[in-house]
Amino acid sequence: MNKVLRSAAIGISALALAFSFPAAAQAAPADTKAPAGALAKLSHATAAAQLSSAGIGIRSSGGCSNRNNPTCTSLDQVNSASIQGAITLKNASGCALTVTGGTETGHASGTYSHWNGYKLDFAMSSCLTNYVTRTFTSIGGSKWQSGAGNIYYNEVNHWDVTFYNCGGC
Repeated sequence: MNKVLRSAAIGISALALAFSFPAAAQAAPADTKAPAGALAKLSHATAAAQLSSAGIGIRSSGGCSNRNNPTCTSLDQVNSASIQGAITLKNASGCALTVTGGTETGHASGTYSHWNGYKLDFAMSSCLTNYVTRTFTSIGGSKWQSGAGNIYYNEVNHWDVTFYNCGGC
Protein backbone atom coordinates (compact mmCIF):
# COMPACT_ATOMS: atom_id res chain seq x y z
CA MET A 1 0.00 0.00 0.00
CA ASN A 2 2.86 2.35 0.86
CA LYS A 3 4.42 1.75 -2.59
CA VAL A 4 1.14 2.59 -4.33
CA LEU A 5 0.74 5.84 -2.42
CA ARG A 6 4.35 6.82 -3.09
CA SER A 7 3.92 6.11 -6.84
CA ALA A 8 0.72 8.14 -6.91
CA ALA A 9 2.42 11.03 -5.11
CA ILE A 10 5.31 10.97 -7.57
CA GLY A 11 2.86 10.92 -10.48
CA ILE A 12 0.91 13.86 -9.06
CA SER A 13 4.13 15.79 -8.42
CA ALA A 14 5.27 15.19 -11.98
CA LEU A 15 1.87 16.32 -13.28
CA ALA A 16 2.01 19.47 -11.13
CA LEU A 17 5.51 20.17 -12.43
CA ALA A 18 4.32 19.80 -16.00
CA PHE A 19 1.57 22.36 -15.43
CA SER A 20 3.84 24.74 -13.54
CA PHE A 21 6.66 24.65 -16.07
CA PRO A 22 5.23 23.59 -19.42
CA ALA A 23 8.33 24.54 -21.38
CA ALA A 24 10.54 22.40 -19.19
CA ALA A 25 8.13 19.49 -19.02
CA GLN A 26 7.51 19.23 -22.75
CA ALA A 27 9.96 18.53 -25.53
CA ALA A 28 10.54 21.32 -27.98
CA PRO A 29 8.12 21.03 -30.90
CA ALA A 30 9.39 19.38 -34.03
CA ASP A 31 9.79 21.47 -37.18
CA THR A 32 6.34 23.01 -37.49
CA LYS A 33 6.57 23.28 -41.26
CA ALA A 34 6.77 19.53 -41.73
CA PRO A 35 4.11 17.55 -39.89
CA ALA A 36 4.85 13.90 -39.18
CA GLY A 37 2.57 12.81 -42.04
CA ALA A 38 4.77 14.68 -44.51
CA LEU A 39 7.53 12.18 -43.84
CA ALA A 40 5.57 9.07 -44.85
CA LYS A 41 7.52 8.00 -47.94
CA LEU A 42 5.91 6.41 -50.99
CA SER A 43 7.27 4.24 -53.76
CA HIS A 44 7.16 5.55 -57.31
CA ALA A 45 4.43 3.04 -58.20
CA THR A 46 2.21 3.99 -55.26
CA ALA A 47 2.62 7.74 -55.80
CA ALA A 48 2.07 7.44 -59.57
CA ALA A 49 -1.09 5.38 -59.00
CA GLN A 50 -2.48 7.98 -56.57
CA LEU A 51 -1.77 10.80 -59.03
CA SER A 52 -3.25 8.86 -61.92
CA SER A 53 -6.41 8.12 -59.93
CA ALA A 54 -6.77 11.86 -59.37
CA GLY A 55 -6.27 12.63 -63.07
CA ILE A 56 -2.76 14.05 -62.68
CA GLY A 57 -0.23 13.08 -65.33
CA ILE A 58 3.51 12.49 -65.11
CA ARG A 59 5.95 13.45 -67.87
CA SER A 60 9.62 12.53 -68.06
CA SER A 61 12.00 14.04 -70.61
CA GLY A 62 13.95 10.76 -70.49
CA GLY A 63 10.86 8.55 -70.53
CA CYS A 64 11.92 6.90 -67.25
CA SER A 65 11.44 6.93 -63.48
CA ASN A 66 14.94 6.12 -62.17
CA ARG A 67 15.62 8.28 -59.11
CA ASN A 68 19.34 8.36 -59.89
CA ASN A 69 18.93 9.64 -63.46
CA PRO A 70 18.36 13.41 -63.79
CA THR A 71 16.47 13.02 -67.09
CA CYS A 72 13.84 10.83 -65.41
CA THR A 73 10.84 11.91 -63.37
CA SER A 74 10.86 9.80 -60.23
CA LEU A 75 8.43 9.79 -57.33
CA ASP A 76 10.37 7.21 -55.35
CA GLN A 77 10.63 8.34 -51.69
CA VAL A 78 8.24 11.27 -52.20
CA ASN A 79 6.39 12.44 -49.09
CA SER A 80 2.76 11.34 -49.01
CA ALA A 81 1.84 14.93 -48.11
CA SER A 82 3.39 16.11 -51.40
CA ILE A 83 1.21 13.71 -53.40
CA GLN A 84 -1.86 14.67 -51.38
CA GLY A 85 -0.92 18.32 -51.87
CA ALA A 86 -0.84 17.84 -55.65
CA ILE A 87 -4.28 16.24 -55.49
CA THR A 88 -5.57 19.11 -53.32
CA LEU A 89 -4.13 21.59 -55.84
CA LYS A 90 -5.84 19.87 -58.75
CA ASN A 91 -9.19 19.70 -56.98
CA ALA A 92 -9.05 23.31 -55.76
CA SER A 93 -7.81 24.81 -59.02
CA GLY A 94 -9.74 22.68 -61.50
CA CYS A 95 -6.62 22.73 -63.68
CA ALA A 96 -5.11 19.85 -65.60
CA LEU A 97 -1.81 19.07 -63.87
CA THR A 98 1.28 17.25 -65.08
CA VAL A 99 4.21 16.45 -62.80
CA THR A 100 7.49 17.06 -64.62
CA GLY A 101 9.90 16.78 -61.69
CA GLY A 102 9.95 14.73 -58.55
CA THR A 103 12.58 13.12 -56.35
CA GLU A 104 15.17 12.43 -59.04
CA THR A 105 18.72 13.68 -58.69
CA GLY A 106 19.72 16.90 -60.40
CA HIS A 107 17.69 19.40 -58.37
CA ALA A 108 19.03 21.78 -55.73
CA SER A 109 19.78 20.20 -52.35
CA GLY A 110 18.44 21.16 -48.95
CA THR A 111 16.09 19.99 -46.24
CA TYR A 112 12.91 20.82 -48.19
CA SER A 113 14.24 19.56 -51.52
CA HIS A 114 13.04 17.41 -54.37
CA TRP A 115 15.36 14.60 -53.24
CA ASN A 116 13.87 14.66 -49.73
CA GLY A 117 10.34 14.40 -51.12
CA TYR A 118 9.01 17.89 -50.41
CA LYS A 119 9.00 19.33 -53.94
CA LEU A 120 7.22 18.59 -57.17
CA ASP A 121 7.50 20.42 -60.48
CA PHE A 122 4.38 20.98 -62.58
CA ALA A 123 4.15 21.79 -66.27
CA MET A 124 3.40 25.45 -66.90
CA SER A 125 -0.16 26.27 -67.90
CA SER A 126 -2.19 29.47 -67.95
CA CYS A 127 -4.82 27.79 -65.76
CA LEU A 128 -2.30 26.95 -63.03
CA THR A 129 -0.55 30.33 -63.28
CA ASN A 130 -3.85 32.21 -63.01
CA TYR A 131 -4.97 30.10 -60.07
CA VAL A 132 -1.73 30.51 -58.10
CA THR A 133 -1.31 34.24 -58.75
CA ARG A 134 -4.96 35.07 -58.03
CA THR A 135 -5.47 32.80 -55.03
CA PHE A 136 -2.22 32.84 -53.07
CA THR A 137 -0.17 35.61 -51.49
CA SER A 138 2.81 37.02 -53.35
CA ILE A 139 5.90 36.79 -51.14
CA GLY A 140 8.28 38.51 -53.51
CA GLY A 141 10.02 37.69 -56.73
CA SER A 142 8.19 34.90 -58.48
CA LYS A 143 6.95 33.18 -55.31
CA TRP A 144 3.51 32.75 -53.83
CA GLN A 145 2.45 31.17 -50.55
CA SER A 146 -0.78 29.28 -50.04
CA GLY A 147 -2.87 29.65 -46.90
CA ALA A 148 -1.50 26.27 -45.81
CA GLY A 149 2.08 27.57 -46.09
CA ASN A 150 3.15 25.75 -49.25
CA ILE A 151 5.39 27.73 -51.60
CA TYR A 152 4.81 28.06 -55.35
CA TYR A 153 7.75 29.31 -57.40
CA ASN A 154 7.29 30.29 -61.03
CA GLU A 155 10.52 29.14 -62.69
CA VAL A 156 9.34 30.39 -66.13
CA ASN A 157 9.02 26.95 -67.77
CA HIS A 158 7.44 25.14 -64.79
CA TRP A 159 6.01 25.62 -61.31
CA ASP A 160 8.26 24.39 -58.49
CA VAL A 161 6.09 23.66 -55.45
CA THR A 162 7.32 22.98 -51.92
CA PHE A 163 4.73 20.97 -50.02
CA TYR A 164 5.25 21.40 -46.30
CA ASN A 165 1.85 19.74 -45.90
CA CYS A 166 -1.03 18.42 -47.99
CA GLY A 167 -2.63 21.84 -48.41
CA GLY A 168 -5.75 21.15 -46.39
CA CYS A 169 -6.54 17.65 -47.61
